[in-house]
Amino acid sequence: MVLLEAAGQADAVITHALENPVPSRQSVEHHPLAQWVYTRTAAHMIAWALTGAPPAALPQNPPETPRRRGPTPDSPLLPAAERQAAFSHLRRCAEEAERLGQDGALLRRQAVYLCSYDSAPDTHAWVGHMRKPMRFTFTSPLEWSDARSIATSLTRHGEQDVLWAFIDHGMQDDAGEAANLNYWAYWLGLDPLPRADDGFMASRSSRQWDASALLRAMASRLDPGLACIDLNVHSVWALLAAHPALLTVDARLTADLAGRVLRLLDSDSASSRARRELEQLNCGLRMTRA
Repeated sequence: MVLLEAAGQADAVITHALENPVPSRQSVEHHPLAQWVYTRTAAHMIAWALTGAPPAALPQNPPETPRRRGPTPDSPLLPAAERQAAFSHLRRCAEEAERLGQDGALLRRQAVYLCSYDSAPDTHAWVGHMRKPMRFTFTSPLEWSDARSIATSLTRHGEQDVLWAFIDHGMQDDAGEAANLNYWAYWLGLDPLPRADDGFMASRSSRQWDASALLRAMASRLDPGLACIDLNVHSVWALLAAHPALLTVDARLTADLAGRVLRLLDSDSASSRARRELEQLNCGLRMTRA
């Protein structure tokens, strides 16, 4: 029941896509993806219907749970023709939103991100085509969030260079680091306020979210199997650099983080850049535990 609102948001996007296979200017301007910033749960709900992959926030049913009404599908996966129509709609919306400039920035960013889930052979090339030149400093939350979204989308297709460039240039100053943590807090559902655009990411204050709650949520992102592991490592590193006292608050969390950091250091999933930050995290965690 706690996921019902996110499911409703996903349903609104999918319905809009299927009812507007060739989006008009009006349907683009009033698109659900243009009205508010979606959280991870809502975005994953949409992807659930388009790919069959369950959302991370969806709890597993206990094995003894009875099925009272006979066989049921494991996901709300759309038929192949409707999945293709939905992805085609999202691509067209992203391209049309780009022509709207700043007024279409949110729709463009969110539509491109969802399109990256498409398994079509040309998806990687199309997402790369939608990439804009990256600035070397934080100039505006709209440009910054678009660059971040494209970079993370491309990792889904095995391309890491864009993400590494974004970490180096998009978060080289305090404004970029603050925007990244603000985005993580909202994406993971820790910012209680719905946001109509990406402007909130420019805030330098963390009063809208709890740093300890964000660290707990981010701990599970230190998983060598995740495509964006370098971004996740840097984000945890930056969060602890900004709030070093967090390691003294929860001994169990500190122990969990220490184990995850060591597993990453023992794996080959992180780049040399991320490994340097992992070594610093490992050193800080060892000192705290001692």
